[in-house]
Amino acid sequence: MPDMISVTIKLFAQYREGKFKIDKRFYAKDSTISDVLEDIGLDLGKFPIGVLMVNGRHVEEDFVLQDEQMLAIFPKVGGG
Repeated sequence: MPDMISVTIKLFAQYREGKFKIDKRFYAKDSTISDVLEDIGLDLGKFPIGVLMVNGRHVEEDFVLQDEQMLAIFPKVGGG
């Protein structure tokens, strides 16, 4: 699959509910994190994004993913 990339996705906290903890998925080359978020179908209205990390580095939703990267998605955490 030359025009596809493999991305390992890790979900945390509420995002895991009814989904998965870790999964490897394939996306078109030049896919962004926004594309992945849409594919996964997270309820971002109920649980907004807190932190996005690729290979341990903070990134934004428009980050273009590369083959064999690891994306970690954390919801915003409230507290006091």
